[in-house]
Amino acid sequence: MGLSEKQLQILEVAEKLFAENGFDGTSVRQISKEADINVAMISYYFGSKKKMLEALLNYRMSDFKIQLESILSKDTTYPEKVDDIVAFVVMRIHKNRRTHKIINFEYSKDSRSINFEKYLQQKDENYKVIEAFVKKGQKEGVFSKKVNIPLIVPTIMGTYFHFYYNKKFYTSLHKLTNEISLDEFVRTTLTKHIQQTIKALLIYAN
Repeated sequence: MGLSEKQLQILEVAEKLFAENGFDGTSVRQISKEADINVAMISYYFGSKKKMLEALLNYRMSDFKIQLESILSKDTTYPEKVDDIVAFVVMRIHKNRRTHKIINFEYSKDSRSINFEKYLQQKDENYKVIEAFVKKGQKEGVFSKKVNIPLIVPTIMGTYFHFYYNKKFYTSLHKLTNEISLDEFVRTTLTKHIQQTIKALLIYAN
């Protein structure tokens, strides 16, 4: 998805405000003020606040499948590919956690005005890449045939978000003193834990 530097700047500001105040609680005027642009620029670039959120979701999802396929194309073993996929997914959601917070809130609402069709289509395509990888591993006798494939990604994301949304507790527990130490913990300790969990599910499921 080709976006100009100015469009990306506006989306960064909108993402921050949507995550903090909710989509309905954020006005176009607030976004324009924080982005230091004229209100009319938002209409010019995106058309509306709804279209802006849709553009944000599509932008954050745009290269996920390409990077996933790049990992799977490497000449590595199945367990190594699992480790690489988990590390990629964890760091991706850690980086884009604001967007995920927005999605979780807006998509869970009974009445939704946001069009999630393209986002869900991309999500389905990403799932099919992982599904094909696991089924190939099952066929070659590396992975258990009893594993619940649709629950693999939710297991990764669920573990991450439980940690992150309870980070005050876990930062105290693990003596993480700042954002740098938190980021490092996610990249190393948390990622390794999730890698071990997913490999155990794939290889030893019964």
